[in-house]
Amino acid sequence: MSAPARSDPDGARSPRRELIEAQIYEQAARLFAERGYAGTTPQDIADAAGVSRQGLYYYVRSKEEILQRLVSAMATEAATRMQAVIAEPIEAPEKLRKLAYLLVVDRASNRTRFRLLDRSESVLPPDLAQDYLNGRRALLKLVTELIDDGIEGGFFRAGDSRVAALSVLGMCNWVAWWFEPSTEHPVEPVASQIADNAVAMLQASAAVNSNSDIREAVQSVRSALNDLDAALS
Repeated sequence: MSAPARSDPDGARSPRRELIEAQIYEQAARLFAERGYAGTTPQDIADAAGVSRQGLYYYVRSKEEILQRLVSAMATEAATRMQAVIAEPIEAPEKLRKLAYLLVVDRASNRTRFRLLDRSESVLPPDLAQDYLNGRRALLKLVTELIDDGIEGGFFRAGDSRVAALSVLGMCNWVAWWFEPSTEHPVEPVASQIADNAVAMLQASAAVNSNSDIREAVQSVRSALNDLDAALS
């Protein structure tokens, strides 16, 4: 997630400026998550980012601007990425698998920022709170409609699609609280397993039965071959 694009006086943005801005936003997100928005001062952010308080205001206008950027990004970016998956010409189960995978990777990669919103939601200014709520609603609507399509197509079993969507999103969101990615423990296998679980818990019984039918057919063929072998003997 990048920081707001603010131009230097000469219109250029140096790599150093971009690095410092990224550090400011990352440290602010961490402090908001740990202490809450109200419990974090601009001086706290400046100290954590390694700049003076005066220097902090060279890169951002206020603590409120930092929060606004973080909220806007978390509220809209996930839904935008999900829309691209929905547009793909693939069937509902594979779409759901890809959506869940992307969400898990996103939550694991942005744990601090996601957790800060969960902790700070009650103290957000009204306009930011509404932006965050709108983003969550858009994502829920998108997943609910996908599950509806899967039910209609016979891929998912009938049921309350909104409850199913909330279950999938909750499973993905919770990763931000318990998973700590590392080189020894990468997120990709975890994302794949959770994505598979999301599809499996909604899979229509007909799809499960089809696997049983295949096994029964194979067993029938084996029995017939055994009978034939016995007759020839």
